[in-house]
Amino acid sequence: MSGDGSLERFRREGRVVVVGASLAGLRAAETLREKGFAGSLTMIGDEPHEPYDRPPLSKTVLLGRAAAERTALPRLKEVDATWRLGVAATGLDMAGRRVRLADGDEVPYDRLLIATGVRARPWPREAEAELDGVFVLRTRDDGAALARRLAAGPKRVLVVGAGFTGSEIAAACRERGLAVTVAERGASPLVGALGGVVGAVAADLQRRHGVDLRCGVMVTALEGDAAGRVRAARLSDGSTVETDVVVVSLGATRNTEWLAGSGLGAGPRGIACDAGCRAFDIRGIVTDDVFAAGDVARCPHPLFGYQFLSLEHWGNAVSQARVAAHNMLSESTDRIPHLEVPAFWSSQFGVNIKSVGVPSLGTEILIAQGSLEERRFVGVYGYQGRIIGAVSFDQARWLPFYQELIETTAPFPPEFATVDRRAKGRRPLDADFPDPSVPTHGPTVTLSGYSPADRRMTFTPAH
Repeated sequence: MSGDGSLERFRREGRVVVVGASLAGLRAAETLREKGFAGSLTMIGDEPHEPYDRPPLSKTVLLGRAAAERTALPRLKEVDATWRLGVAATGLDMAGRRVRLADGDEVPYDRLLIATGVRARPWPREAEAELDGVFVLRTRDDGAALARRLAAGPKRVLVVGAGFTGSEIAAACRERGLAVTVAERGASPLVGALGGVVGAVAADLQRRHGVDLRCGVMVTALEGDAAGRVRAARLSDGSTVETDVVVVSLGATRNTEWLAGSGLGAGPRGIACDAGCRAFDIRGIVTDDVFAAGDVARCPHPLFGYQFLSLEHWGNAVSQARVAAHNMLSESTDRIPHLEVPAFWSSQFGVNIKSVGVPSLGTEILIAQGSLEERRFVGVYGYQGRIIGAVSFDQARWLPFYQELIETTAPFPPEFATVDRRAKGRRPLDADFPDPSVPTHGPTVTLSGYSPADRRMTFTPAH
């Protein structure tokens, strides 16, 4: 549909299908209605629940302060949609503009938004993963089941992986008074997302709160008893941890398998999109009727070298959803790019951790406010002479200031005199990120290549 007449007809009579009854899917649907879309809207979700909020699952739900079923997202506007819940999308016919469903049905569309997000990476050995007491945490049902088990008072909980989710789970266990061991193959918790300098602070924080933290080790096997209940875990250093609850927190897998063979540019790293959330096909040509938003999308960002960013951030999902919905209803000259600076937060062991930008792209870090020893500070990340990210531990009021520096590509180290006297004379440190070829648990930002528009070479004809 192109041209003013067909666009107006689409606004009145068009068919929009949203695959993914998620935060991004819901906010996109609300934006479509807010901007005057009067056509049909179909929401497809593989879970039986309407869209709900995931951050509380690793926090208040595990602490027993909120029920998992009470995490439904508030409706900002009535979406007047047909809901197809509890049925997964299994295929996409781009030429015929139809989404195939697991129940054999097909849903036609004029515009499609893919917001299928990610799922928890399971324990790799299926027989061990099925032991009673082995959990992952991603869905509402996961949260409800794990909260019930923690409330029953297990003797020891083993958390495999010390990314943000794993660390929040460990914090909830300690707040409940439960013994908890954390096994992390990296040098410290949060090392993939924030680097080793900040990771050392996170490690100290965990140990001060009674966590049995084991870094530089992997869990090699889970062992069960005759009744099929998990009883122990073997570690790569030869030790054994006796445990009756294991929470596998090994990161996420993007939900793109259903797009295999569709001709869309989708794979394990997500769906490649332009800055306007329009999906690329496998030939690198942008589509006009397929969009992606949220954790499953890979979009280039001009502030970060036009690298594709895959973001597992709440705010990013909302922002991309609104951009995608706007662009669905707009002519090419009226479309807008998704340029929001990434932001993320976590609460664990009584500390509020927030970040802006892409810290994991940084090679250096400067502690600009506070001190690492007090676990109350702001760390500023530098990359190739400019500020690329910042993280705060209980110092969030400074982040809007550093976000502005990121947006204006300010130089690193910062040229201003710090207001914190303790920071006087400090020098940047190596941020100490692990080798990117060695995966760590739970980075929230994944850099996955360049935009096709970012030309890296010039071909000169031979003479």
